[in-house]
Amino acid sequence: RLGEFEEESKQPSVGEPQRHQLKHRELFLSRQFESLPATHIRGKCSVTLLNETDLMSQYLEKEDCFFYSLVFDPVQKTLLADQGEIRVGSKYQAEIPDQLAEGESDNRNQQKMEMKVWDPENPLTDRQIDQFLVVARAVGTFARALDCSSSIRQPSLHMSAAAASRDITLFHAMDTLQRNGYDLARAMSTLVPQGGPVLCRDEMEEWSASEAMLFEEALEKYGKDFNDIRQDFLPWKSLASIVQFYYMWKTTDRYIQQKRLKAAEADSKLKQVYIPTYTKPNPNQIISVGAKPGLNGAGFQKGLTCESCHNFPPLKATVSAQWYAWGPPNMQCRLCASCWIYWKKYGGLKTPTQLEGATRNLSRPEAQSLSPYTTSANRAKLLAKNRQTFLLQTTKLTRIARRMCRDILQPRRAARRPYAPINSNSIKAECESLYSGMLLFFYSLKK
Repeated sequence: RLGEFEEESKQPSVGEPQRHQLKHRELFLSRQFESLPATHIRGKCSVTLLNETDLMSQYLEKEDCFFYSLVFDPVQKTLLADQGEIRVGSKYQAEIPDQLAEGESDNRNQQKMEMKVWDPENPLTDRQIDQFLVVARAVGTFARALDCSSSIRQPSLHMSAAAASRDITLFHAMDTLQRNGYDLARAMSTLVPQGGPVLCRDEMEEWSASEAMLFEEALEKYGKDFNDIRQDFLPWKSLASIVQFYYMWKTTDRYIQQKRLKAAEADSKLKQVYIPTYTKPNPNQIISVGAKPGLNGAGFQKGLTCESCHNFPPLKATVSAQWYAWGPPNMQCRLCASCWIYWKKYGGLKTPTQLEGATRNLSRPEAQSLSPYTTSANRAKLLAKNRQTFLLQTTKLTRIARRMCRDILQPRRAARRPYAPINSNSIKAECESLYSGMLLFFYSLKK
């Protein structure tokens, strides 16, 4: 998923370690809710939706910062993206037809074409348009004063003027200008025809107070499922009317007040929980060098490096005074203090491990500690017991030495005592002397 996102959003290239650490910052939003004890809290973090305009490297620069782009549905067992895409590119652009030549007829179905409702290059000035809109609002206020139902809903002049200033009045005024060719005199006469002033009302005015209360009750129960709201609460209203009323209702003070009440109610349900300091001993903690064996770190081989940052313990003595066991016990892996905190926070190591296909260059102290030829019999015994079986491929000279120096090597005795050290220097000296003698013997035979 990260690779596809980098290609689509044209992210700057990052190194392999940064790409590996970015995998630890990705989470998956789940539709399943679980309640956990407050004593499990160890801190807080920031989780944001991954945006195509964000740089992925910024998540590595912040501590405890995660991102998500996919949503997991535990019922359907699916992992899908739950956000819209920014449609950028040639495949999302509109296809503009060629301009008709002079005298060429348009063969397209005009009923399916959009109708022009406003011309920005009209002959009127901005001041003239504003004056006409003021006249339209005044006519709307006067029309509400003459209408009996409106006078009951808006008993004061202030309420009538506020209702006449809504968008429906302005849209009607601009549509009137467009239909009359932006002629102010003709548009004025259209606003006040012979039967009386034109009254334009939207859904906020058409709905009664009881209907609005029913809508709020249905919205509390069903959410934005307008089909169920219409079926169970407002069957006499059309679906388009309910949707239009919803978006107008969200602009009112009533919606803001309800939103504040819900937020205050949610805050009142929260309880202040005392979280004690976590002081339990860590079973993975390794005792420091020089301590008596028998505790958590007993039996660990000296000289191993940190499995995450691959730093040798003497080099990190000033940085990490504490070490932690990590992985299967037979692998004898350990982490330094900083890498252990990273592992507990993000669930991974700073660098890829050998199980993930990463190649690792061993340092000289570590290579010496992993060598099967060691001077400590106990350490070699522990290493051979816990490490996986390996194949030692010897050279031809070594195989010759096994046969020529059988008196010194004593292979039967060495097989019964595999951990006893072998004096390789004496074997090497004896082999060289015998080998040089054989060369002289064959050289003399040739002569």
